[in-house]
Amino acid sequence: MMGALRWLLPHPFLTLLLAVVWTLLQNNISAGMVVFGLILGIVIPIGTAQWWPDRPGKIRVLRMLTYCLLVMWDILVANVQVAWIVLTKSNAAMRPAWVVVPLDLREPEAITILAGTITLTPGTVSADLSDEGHSLLVHALDAPDPDAVRDEIKHRYERRLKEIFA
Repeated sequence: MMGALRWLLPHPFLTLLLAVVWTLLQNNISAGMVVFGLILGIVIPIGTAQWWPDRPGKIRVLRMLTYCLLVMWDILVANVQVAWIVLTKSNAAMRPAWVVVPLDLREPEAITILAGTITLTPGTVSADLSDEGHSLLVHALDAPDPDAVRDEIKHRYERRLKEIFA
């Protein structure tokens, strides 16, 4: 029974996400669109399962939800901060910096989420991942103290992702 369920839902979170995104993209929530979204959510992961050999293990969903809320809040705050920097500082007064963030994360999915979080937050962009995956190169728009940027990324985001993927 468990093997059949694992075959039918190789990525349950992806199934749910695809169904919800499909339904929202239709601008018309109806039973037919929800059912079709669920069908897509089941068929697409089954069709692509062979390219996902190393699925992440147990993910703490509640912590992931709180992480998403934190990131959304940080995006809002960073938008205001970047607007303030752009409106009040001259180019000469800005202190852009390249920051190397050493990573304790080893799961590719967690590293991808961290890099995406950094890029989604205005004022920072993740630019490169080292060949061995042990550090991330980040560009910050205005960083008077690059070490503080590194420490904030590690404390605010990486620490939480380690808990989510533990």
